Order: sequence, then C-alpha cells, then structure tokens
Amino acid sequence: MLRTVRAVAGHWTAALPVLAVVLLALSWGRSLPGPAVALVACFLAGAVLAAVHHAEVVAHRVGEPFGSLVLAVAVTIIEVALILTLMTDGGDKSASLARDTVFAAVMITCNGIVGLCLLVGALRRRVAVFNPEGTGAAFATVATLAGLSLVLPTFTTSKPGPEFAPAQLIFAALAAVVLYGLFVATQTVRHRDYFLPVTSSGRVIDEDDHADPPTRRTALTSLGLLALALVGVVGLAKAVSPTIEAGVAAAGLPSSVVGVVIALLVLLPETIAAVRAATRDRVQTSLNLGLGSAMASIGLTIPAVAAASIWLSGPLVLGLGATHMVLLALTVVVGTLTVIPGRATPLQGGVHLALLAAYLVLAVSP
Repeated sequence: MLRTVRAVAGHWTAALPVLAVVLLALSWGRSLPGPAVALVACFLAGAVLAAVHHAEVVAHRVGEPFGSLVLAVAVTIIEVALILTLMTDGGDKSASLARDTVFAAVMITCNGIVGLCLLVGALRRRVAVFNPEGTGAAFATVATLAGLSLVLPTFTTSKPGPEFAPAQLIFAALAAVVLYGLFVATQTVRHRDYFLPVTSSGRVIDEDDHADPPTRRTALTSLGLLALALVGVVGLAKAVSPTIEAGVAAAGLPSSVVGVVIALLVLLPETIAAVRAATRDRVQTSLNLGLGSAMASIGLTIPAVAAASIWLSGPLVLGLGATHMVLLALTVVVGTLTVIPGRATPLQGGVHLALLAAYLVLAVSP
C-alpha cells in the first residue's frame, strides 16, 4: 500500500488529470458548499499544472520552436474554454469578459513574462540575448491583433458602444485566424531559425542539450493526459466560477478583475516554464512562450467568442477604455524598443514589469 502511495505521489501529473475528471463527474450540476469549492479549486490548480507539464513533455519531443507553439496553444485552449464557460452562465454582466481576459493575457505575457525573463536572463549573463527577427515578427503580430480586435471597436460607429457590428466582428475573427496561421507557418516552416535560441555571440542553438527527448510512447501518453487535464480544467472551472464572481463582487472590485483572475490562473504555469528557460540561457524560448501565448490568446479567443455570439444572448463588448489603450500603446512602444537591438539589460525587464504593475493597480482601483 505504501509503495502504491509513493508511486502515485511520484507521478502526480499522471494521477491529477484522472482525479480531476472523477471529481468533475461527482460535482457536475450541483451547488457546492464552501469546503467543496476549496477542494475543487485545489484540483483545478493541480490540473492546470499537470496540463502544462504534459504539454512540455510533448513540446520536448517535437523540439523548438514547435514546443513553444504546443504549450501556447494548450494554455490558450484552457483560457478560451474558461471564457466561454463563464459567458454561457453570466448573461449581460459577462459581456466584456472576453475583452478583459484577452487584454489581461496580453499585458501579463508582453510585460510580465517578457519582463521577468529578460530580467532573469540579463542578471545571469549581464545582457539577455535573443533573435530580433523572430521576436520582432511575433511582437508585431501581437500588436496588430490587439489593435484590430481591442482598439478598433471603441471607434467604430456602425453599432453604439465599444462593439463590432456583425460584419466587423466577422472580419476581426477572420483576420485573427489568418494572421495567427501565417505566423505559425513562419515560425515552424519558412523561418524556423528566427525562433531558435542564440548564444551571446549570435550563433543559433539548434539542439536541446538539457535532457534527452522523451520516447514516442511517453509523448503519446502525455498527449492523452493533456486532453484529459483540459477536460478537467474546463469542467472544474465551471463549478467554481460562481464563487469567483461572488468573491469579486463582495470585495467591491470591478467585474474586470474576473478576467484578470482567469488570465493569471492559466498563465502562471507557463510563466514558470518561461522563467526556467531563461535560467538556462534560452531567452528566445521564453519570448516564444510569452508572445506566442499573447498571440494565441487573441487569435483563438476572438474567433471563438465571435462564433459563440451566434447563440449567446447579450452584447459582446470588445473595445478598450482610454486607460487601457494608453497602457497598450506604452506596451507597444516599449516592446518595440526592447526588441530592435536583440539584446536587453535588466533595465528593459524592469520597465516591462513596471507596466504590468501599473495595469494590476488600475485593474483593482480604476
């Protein structure tokens, strides 16, 4: 018995997805008391960590830059599922949930993950080195997608309020899909070397020297457990979402904080993975993870909510307010200046983290 317990403890990433789905089956459709909600929240966090772990295993098998793409898409699927789950039950009060969550993801990735990894990489080697061609292409795509999806709705006049008219929403969704698909083709086929880690002298590192790749069987097992973990995350999030919304309302915080909580929940494990890459002098891999997640967040969420708006009642608010547009503009300007040289000092990392801190303060106290 003790040996079995140790085996489960030593392979928690395999056990948690299964346990999360079992708990989901037991709690589905029921009103949960406080202790049960706490238990569900613990398994939800564990399922997110397990999902990212298995995504990393698959990523290690396929190599860079495919690995960063797998992890970013897996995390974004979690985010999209959480958004749609909450929007289905939220009514009019969730009209801006997609906007709030996507913008939170952009700020956390472009300023939090990027800033933290640049800071870690620069403190280790005095200067963090990355490929400006690949990073610049990724950042330009993120800025374009954010502008088309989150800024334009504030200024369009076909429909009152910061909303798209149906034709405009279709265009934004198609543009997001096309640009994201074009970037993936660029990253994995046409210019794969632009997204590989580089040494301080600029030499491309095309090998992964920190561990042997997992076997095909291990990768396929992780792929199955990843799918199981995603099912558990989506279902358990639906179970705890009323408690999250009630807690935000009871604390007197703006409803947009719910979007921040969702983004922090799904991006925390990926932040850990990006920082680990930075500590191994793989700053480019860290930037691939951060910017790839921002891009996937917009490129997958906007088309998903556009399709969901067909059956969802209530408005779909996508346009940012003036304060958030200022923060987005600062992020684009600072990010551009950071990317151009292909090298960053701790100062650049600190500037990005300051922008994230400003966003979090204004989210709580607008």
